[in-house]
Amino acid sequence: MIKVKSLVKSFGPITALRGVNLSVSEGQFVTLVGPNGAGKTTLLRILATLSRPSLGQVRIAGHELPKGAADVRRSIGLVSHQTLLYGDISAEENLRFYGRMYDVPGLDARITEVLEMVGLAQRRRDPVRTLSRGMQQRLAIARAVLHRPSLMLLDEPYTGLDQDAVARLEAVMSSVGTEGRTVVMTTHDLERGLAVADRVVILAKGRVVFEANRSELSTAAFLKAYRQYTQ
Repeated sequence: MIKVKSLVKSFGPITALRGVNLSVSEGQFVTLVGPNGAGKTTLLRILATLSRPSLGQVRIAGHELPKGAADVRRSIGLVSHQTLLYGDISAEENLRFYGRMYDVPGLDARITEVLEMVGLAQRRRDPVRTLSRGMQQRLAIARAVLHRPSLMLLDEPYTGLDQDAVARLEAVMSSVGTEGRTVVMTTHDLERGLAVADRVVILAKGRVVFEANRSELSTAAFLKAYRQYTQ
């Protein structure tokens, strides 16, 4: 699904990514972790077609970026700590707006389906600004999966959520994963990121410094590796 080779991204004199190589198989859930400034969000923005590589190759679902960006965007659902929702209209109206952008077939039924999936069917007509932070984040996931993307990109989705909202968010992400989608998530929550992943990747100073399958790691071993590679 994703193939990144020798990826470099510079912002003037600052190099955020320094020769990143990364492969993600179809249906895999990969968690990216690393300290602030490691390049996690920069990498995710490039995968989301929101930023262009300076050097290197990026292919998503067989399309090379940036020239294949238009084709790739229809395959992507993006969730970040910014919900990208309109606060003065209802949850349902937000989904209808995005659904029309993507020409989602059977839109009314699909809106009901995703609202039920994220537990917001009873709040469908409420303005988004009246929803809690956790509810808004769940609605953002509903928006991201509305057009049935094959790739989900989650950038720090736990930011600002209380424990109840985190539990609900994880249940939604679990259902997304069971639908066979490929998921790439960045997070500062190491233990939670490990728990939901098939594979973990550590970035430090713009490079991939460690990666392993979840089945090969205990939590203690992962935390030890993180300390070792990010000091």
